[in-house]
Amino acid sequence: MDIETLVRTRRALHAVAELVLAGPQYRTSGTIRLRAALGGFATTAEPHAQVVGAELVAAGERLYLEWTTCAALAAAIGVTAGAPAGLYQDGSGFTPYDAIEADPQAAQLIVQAFAVGDAALRRLAPEAEPVIWPEHFDVSVTIAEVNYGVSPGDGFQAEPYAYVGPPAPQQGPFWNAPFGAAATLRELGGAEGVLDFFERGRQLLG
Repeated sequence: MDIETLVRTRRALHAVAELVLAGPQYRTSGTIRLRAALGGFATTAEPHAQVVGAELVAAGERLYLEWTTCAALAAAIGVTAGAPAGLYQDGSGFTPYDAIEADPQAAQLIVQAFAVGDAALRRLAPEAEPVIWPEHFDVSVTIAEVNYGVSPGDGFQAEPYAYVGPPAPQQGPFWNAPFGAAATLRELGGAEGVLDFFERGRQLLG
């Protein structure tokens, strides 16, 4: 899997998450929270929609995320594409009319990162509900002001990685990122390795 394909696919999925799932959900139900779901990710409230691999599944439709736009996808399932307005500064950087293209193999790698992250976070904090946030497109929980999560990749790290983000800078070799600590899923393996990484961060923070 070349990095260019992975990044292009991740940006496409981020755009769909933000403009086709979170935006319409916010305008209808007042929440931007998304969740990991079997084979991908989904809304948490109406209008219900889900991404499964490199496909959008909603309103009886199954649409490929290849050589299309968020505007076209949204119209096909009866919603209007657009990000949640006025809530955050960052985001996918896409407009509803920008072309998107998701490679199925790369999409599987990305949604698997969400599945691994969701599983590890539920074991780390059974009382918390992991959320996929459309701003940064990561799955996370916050415990005692510390963010624990898995990102499918971003400007910091192109491939999927786990992170621990404390509220204040920390010292020591574990803390290897500007926001705290990070390790790729390739290094950590599955949910067990990610959980161990989270637990290590929590232990160091006391």
